[in-house]
Amino acid sequence: MEALQYPIGRFEVLPHYSAAMVIGYIHDIRQLPTLIEIAVQHLDEFQLETPYRPGGWTLAQVVHHLADSHINAITRFKLALTEDNPVIKPYDQDAWVKLADVQYTPINVSITLLHALHMRWANLMDRLPDEAWDRTFVHPEQGRSFNLKTQAANYAWHGKHHLAHIMNLKASMNW
Repeated sequence: MEALQYPIGRFEVLPHYSAAMVIGYIHDIRQLPTLIEIAVQHLDEFQLETPYRPGGWTLAQVVHHLADSHINAITRFKLALTEDNPVIKPYDQDAWVKLADVQYTPINVSITLLHALHMRWANLMDRLPDEAWDRTFVHPEQGRSFNLKTQAANYAWHGKHHLAHIMNLKASMNW
């Protein structure tokens, strides 16, 4: 079950992130919407409503979750850039994927949102001065501060994590 839930492994915070690593994370974030779009483009409604693992979200819920999560991510980035170590607001991602907008909105709407959001986010990150990457926010559920380098790494991982959910289900179902 662990391999189905975390197909690329769990995210691990590193003690240091080099400039080259950060550039790679920005690239990953920039490319994610296109990779998601390609991954789901030929799936039908039945396939999109299939959970990627027993007890997991459907592929449609995964796509909508990425939009929700990454809206929160860019907001957290901007809060950290404009406030001193702000406390961010967590949200219940499992409750969010059960809301009516996820159930009744086609995934292409969230994919379009991801394209626009990730362009703005990557453009922001591309232009951050070096010292800005050390700015932080507090995640109250974890009780500690995280810098923006760690968050770029986390969200680059997050996109690959959910892309792997989609790709692995497609492979296992021979879609």
